[in-house]
Amino acid sequence: MSSGTSSPQPTVPQLTDVLLKNLKARAIGPAVMGGRISDIAIDPRNPFVFYVGLAHGGVFKTSDNGVSFDPIFDKQPALSIGAIAIAPSDSDAIWVGTGEANDRNSSGWGNGVYRSNDGGENWQNVGLKDSRAIGRIVVDPRKPEVAYVAASGHLWADGGERGLFKTTDGGKTWKLILQAPSPHNARTGCCDVLIDPSNSEIVYAALYARQRTPWSFFSGPDATNGEDIGGIFKSTNGGGSWKKLAGGLPSQTGRIGLAISASNPKIVMAVVQSYEGGSGQLTDLRSKSGGVFRSEDGGEKWTRTSAIDPRPFYFSQIRIDPANDQRVYLLAFALLVSDDAGKNFREDLSEKVHPDCHAFAIQPGTVPPPKPPKPEDKNKPPKPLVCQRVLLGTDGGVYQSFAAGKGWNHLNSIPAGEFYRITLDDAKPYFRIAGGLQDNENWVGPSAVQSKEGIRNSDWAALAGGDGFYVVFDPNDRDTFYAESQQGEVHRINLRNGELRRLRPEPVEGAPRYRFHWNSPLIGSRHKPGVIYLGGNCVFKLTDRAEKYSVISPDLTHNDPARTTATGSGAENYGVVYSLAESPKRADLLWAGTDDGRLWITENGGGKWTELTNNLPEPARGQWIVRIEPSNADPNVAYVATNAYRAGDDRPMILRTVDLGKTWQPVVGDLPANDPVEMVREDPVNSKLLYAGTHFGLFGSFDQGTHWIRISDVPAVRVDDVQIHPRTNDLVIATHGRSIAILDDSTPLRELTPEIAAKPAHLFSVRSVTGAYLQPGFVDSNGKGIYRGANPAEGALFTVWVKEFTGDEIKIAVTKSTGQPVA
Repeated sequence: MSSGTSSPQPTVPQLTDVLLKNLKARAIGPAVMGGRISDIAIDPRNPFVFYVGLAHGGVFKTSDNGVSFDPIFDKQPALSIGAIAIAPSDSDAIWVGTGEANDRNSSGWGNGVYRSNDGGENWQNVGLKDSRAIGRIVVDPRKPEVAYVAASGHLWADGGERGLFKTTDGGKTWKLILQAPSPHNARTGCCDVLIDPSNSEIVYAALYARQRTPWSFFSGPDATNGEDIGGIFKSTNGGGSWKKLAGGLPSQTGRIGLAISASNPKIVMAVVQSYEGGSGQLTDLRSKSGGVFRSEDGGEKWTRTSAIDPRPFYFSQIRIDPANDQRVYLLAFALLVSDDAGKNFREDLSEKVHPDCHAFAIQPGTVPPPKPPKPEDKNKPPKPLVCQRVLLGTDGGVYQSFAAGKGWNHLNSIPAGEFYRITLDDAKPYFRIAGGLQDNENWVGPSAVQSKEGIRNSDWAALAGGDGFYVVFDPNDRDTFYAESQQGEVHRINLRNGELRRLRPEPVEGAPRYRFHWNSPLIGSRHKPGVIYLGGNCVFKLTDRAEKYSVISPDLTHNDPARTTATGSGAENYGVVYSLAESPKRADLLWAGTDDGRLWITENGGGKWTELTNNLPEPARGQWIVRIEPSNADPNVAYVATNAYRAGDDRPMILRTVDLGKTWQPVVGDLPANDPVEMVREDPVNSKLLYAGTHFGLFGSFDQGTHWIRISDVPAVRVDDVQIHPRTNDLVIATHGRSIAILDDSTPLRELTPEIAAKPAHLFSVRSVTGAYLQPGFVDSNGKGIYRGANPAEGALFTVWVKEFTGDEIKIAVTKSTGQPVA
């Protein structure tokens, strides 16, 4: 009998973000449709420089008047932008407020205020980290270190930093100078603020209360138990004391937007949401008592000039031309303009502009000289002289006009697409990606092109939909797609012959209407080509090119009438299936999860459904089920991601079952504590490799969820979907704010086992390369103004693991089997 000693186990390094920092994802766009813009600021010293804030994608800067843009905020941990301000006396001093303040269901949140002293090269977080959403920042005209911040606060919960804050030392310290009285200060923030350009001691601000739940949205007195808390306030001593303005203004106010005339600062205007006389509907374009108001004596007396106030929670922006106080712009579904001080508005400046306007900037000093009078014009009133150069930000990106809005140029070179879901096909040589975006339809485009131009906007084709979500490729016809838009609107589209056919399931006459979510799941079967599943309050099976449907489940929701009758816009639809998945290993094994927290499984294609809700552990039980991921390796294994940020809980939640949902274990590991998960994906080959898309980036786990690290160089933007191409192993990342990125060949991540990580160095498998000649295109001669998504790098991609980086140069020698070096 012999004895022996076991050899020591190799030391495995703890994987960190730094070890994977050289994995570079290529941004492929698209930029053609733009994305939601929250603010625009023009450099007062150099008007060719301006800054664009994205609702979900950071800050972009142009130094060449919009020909090209560069992201300048990507290294920060929060990229939802609410406000940008430039110090008038020092245009290198830039202030950014994170957290969009437009109160949409999908609005992101931030972590306070940032300041740059070098035009955006470097940034420092200067506080108000619990403000969540910032509607406006204004800087003292002569003191760049003095700023006011309008903080709206948490959208989904009470508390936090709300109200108007002031700093006099560049953000080192802050003072809350205007807030609602307790207890309403827990739900009331500041939505706008102005400084009188002729006297910086005079400040105007608006307070606004709002409360959002998954099924409703309330603002003004509806959010404060009927108390009249909001309104417009004025200070004449830099915020030391305040007076609530009345004198013709309505009571019971909601969101308010403010504007002041630069040429006559006594003129102040406001667009005011008011519940006086009844709240009305969010779809109302005119208000019973609110609308546009104008004061010509610094706010003492106000005149209602118009009842127009469309969808206040989403717009509420008003501007006065700095050269002509009769010229007023009102941002709404369209850009509205008045030339009679706000009495009458028209829409004729919105031709060929994407709807839903949120940001507007006017360059002062761009009024053209008057033309010499003509005899025939003697008795005609003179045309108003207004500033000609204006910038507009909408749900569809940035527009610029040099004719006061009469003609627009779409600056569509910012990849700001807010994708919800994507799907891949197996087209050769380059697979295609299809997906849907916020307010920008469904699109399909290539993962690469055979041109050195790269992937251009023209390489993408629009499919259908208002807000786009899921897309399914037809398995038999490459030109046919099934695309879903809000409320279950399914369409079949054929790009070859132009067919567009609506195919949403409708009940028989007299039966209750089906309920669908803003974002209803639509998935193609892996086992039954041509079969499509759609989620509503029940699950539908679509066949015969979606011409026929059958209901294969009962109502899987709680069907609470107090919550399924949505208030607000269609985005508040509630009590529906939100996540739907088919097992890749077993036919007829389907999973369904609802937004009201119920989880179901069927093992016979819908013949019988079993509820698993009570098997889920706290705190996931009863929460919004955002994604179900059945395992590619074992039909008994699945992952469920839930989130509860709509209930004020930002913790990430991912669960794993190995017994078809009878028991569950958390696999959230060390994901960031306040970063809700939107999706989870298991690698199709290595079941220990998981990906999680969160509100602040993409993370990976190499041990089934014990330890997580940030993957590649994708910025801290919300990741709503990830797909792994089965042929190329490319990792395709759909972001909600920065379009799509591709990490070419994820094989190294798949192969990074503990044994490999313990080695001093390792060369991962190299994907075969097919020789291809790329057409030269016009990349060297057609300027910088065209967006070009990156193609894959030419040649073979070598990925090397080095356990300990010493700083020394790393050399790789490629040889033939004979040992001869490859030229």
